[in-house]
Amino acid sequence: MLVEIRPIFVIDTNILIDYPDIIPPKEGKMELKEPTVDLSKALIVIPTAVIRELSSFKKEKTERGKVARAMLKRLREMFEGIDSSLDGSYTLDSGIAISKTGETYPLDSGIPLDDIVPSNHNIERVISILPVHKNFKKCLPFSPSEDDMDGQIILATLATEFIVAGLPIDGTLKREGAMNFEPSGFVKLLTNDNGLAIRAGRRGIFTSRYGYMPPPPYTGRREVEVPKELFDYFYDKQKIELDIWQMEMPEESERPLIANEFIIMHLKNPDDYPPEFVYDLNPYFRHIGRYDAESKAIVALEYIADFPEPIMNDGQAIYAEALMNPNFAAVICQGPAGSGKTYMATVYGCDACKKGQYIGVTVVPCASQSKIGALPGDLNEKMDPEVQPIKNAIRNYLLKTDRGLKAELKELREHGAKVPKPRSENACTNGEENEDQRSIRQKLRDRINAIWDAWFSNLPIENARGRDFSYEVALYDEFQDQNTTQADTLLKRLGMEGKIVITGDTEQVHAPYLDSSNNGLVYASHQLKDNPMVAQVCFVEKEVIRHPLVKAIAERQKADRMKKSDI
Repeated sequence: MLVEIRPIFVIDTNILIDYPDIIPPKEGKMELKEPTVDLSKALIVIPTAVIRELSSFKKEKTERGKVARAMLKRLREMFEGIDSSLDGSYTLDSGIAISKTGETYPLDSGIPLDDIVPSNHNIERVISILPVHKNFKKCLPFSPSEDDMDGQIILATLATEFIVAGLPIDGTLKREGAMNFEPSGFVKLLTNDNGLAIRAGRRGIFTSRYGYMPPPPYTGRREVEVPKELFDYFYDKQKIELDIWQMEMPEESERPLIANEFIIMHLKNPDDYPPEFVYDLNPYFRHIGRYDAESKAIVALEYIADFPEPIMNDGQAIYAEALMNPNFAAVICQGPAGSGKTYMATVYGCDACKKGQYIGVTVVPCASQSKIGALPGDLNEKMDPEVQPIKNAIRNYLLKTDRGLKAELKELREHGAKVPKPRSENACTNGEENEDQRSIRQKLRDRINAIWDAWFSNLPIENARGRDFSYEVALYDEFQDQNTTQADTLLKRLGMEGKIVITGDTEQVHAPYLDSSNNGLVYASHQLKDNPMVAQVCFVEKEVIRHPLVKAIAERQKADRMKKSDI
C-alpha cells in the first residue's frame, strides 16, 4: 500500500500560498533548495477545505489572489485525468505521482505504483486531494463548523491518520474507539499558522513549520588577515592575481571569490604596515581590493578619490568605489541605520548630475504603504513626506560643503541668532526680504528646493511599472519593504546608460508578511550576486556614523540577535 512506504504531510493553505512550487508546474521545476522539511518521496495530502479557501482568495487583486488562481489552475490540470468514484475519493491511494523529471502519472486505488510508472522514472512525490466524510465528526469529541477552515484542516489531518491506521472515516467507528486512538506521528500537518498549530496540537496532531533554509547573507566584502609579503605585494603592485591569492591564502580558496567582492586586508602585527600607511588616515584605502572576474585578479580601488565627500571607514570606501565606478549598472547597499546608505547615494546623485553624467535622479521610496491619491496637492506634494530622507541628505550635504552656510552655522553657534530687523516699508510693499535677515533654516530650505527641482524627481511604486530609467539614476530606498514580485519588477526598470542604487536594512522590515529573510532586498542580493555589472556593499555596526548613541544601539541589537541565534 502506498501510504505505508511514504511519509505523509497534510498541507495548510498558507504553505501553498507562500511556497507554491511544492506543487510542481508543468515544466517540472521543483521547490527551491534547502527546505526545512524534506518532501522528497512524500505523500502530500491537500484537504478539500484548502481548495475551498484558495477559491475564496482567487477574487482578490493581491499577490495572494494571484498565487491562489495559479495554484487552482495547476491542480485542475494535474487532476483532470483521474477518474474517481464517490467511495474512492475518501482514500489516499488515488492521486498524482510526479517524477523527478516532471512527468505526472494518475494513480488508481488498488493498482500498484510500479504498474503505472516506468521503472526508470524516480517518483519525487505523490499528491492526493482528500475530502472529509460528512459523518466523520460523529466519532470525534468536537465538531467544527463548515466555515471554520482551521477546524476543517484539523479534521482532514485526523481523517488521514485514521486512514493510515486502517480505521473507517464514515462515522461507523464508535466514539470509544476513536477516543482510544493515538496518532502515530507518521502523518504531520505542515502549517506556519501558530493558531492552527496550537489547536492541532491539542488534538494530538503532530505539526511542523515549512520554509527554506536561507543561504548565508551575501555581504559583498570579506575581511582577512594576510601575510606581510602578500600585503606588500598588493600595496606596491595594486593587484593580486588569482593564482597568487589561492597559493598564498589556501584557506580562503574554500570560499571562491565572487565577482566584485571587496577584500579588506589586515596584518596581524600593526608594526608591519608600510611606514607611510596610516590606517585611520588612509585617503585611498590601499588595503582594500576588489575581485575583478574578467582579469581574474584582486585590483585596487580606482574611483574612490573621485567621491565628493571624505571617506570615513572601510564600508564607506567600498560604497564610494561602487557608486563612482561607471561599469556598475546596479549597486546594492545594506546595513544598519546611520551608516550613510541614503546620504552617500544622494551625494553621488548630486555630483553625477552636476558633472553631466546623468540627466537626473528618480527617487522611488519603497517604504511607502499609503494611498497617495487620498492626499491633497499635486504628485510632488503628495510624495513629499516619502522623500524627506533624500532632502535631509541634501540638507546635511549643504551644511558640510557650502562655505557660506558653514560660516553662518559657525557664527550662529558662537554668537547665537541675530534678531531680524523690521523690514522697510518698501520691502513690505514689494513682498521682498533682505537676504541677511533670513535665517539659516530658510536659506537651507530654498537651496534644497533648488537642487531638488534641478535634478531630482519622485515616483510612487505604483507608477513604476512600464517605466525605464534611461540616462538617469534610480534610487530605491528602503528596498526591504518590497516583496519578491515587486522587487523583480523594479530591478527590471533599468534603462540605457542608467544606474540603479538600492538601499535598505533587512533588520528593519515594516511591510506586512515580510521578514528579514523573505524581503525584496534579500531577493535582489541573491539574484544579482556574482554579476560583473553589480556591486554589493554591507555596512557593519562599527561603521555607523550618525551619532555615538545610534552606533551603540546598533551594536547592542547585533549582540541580542547573536544571543537569540545561539538559543
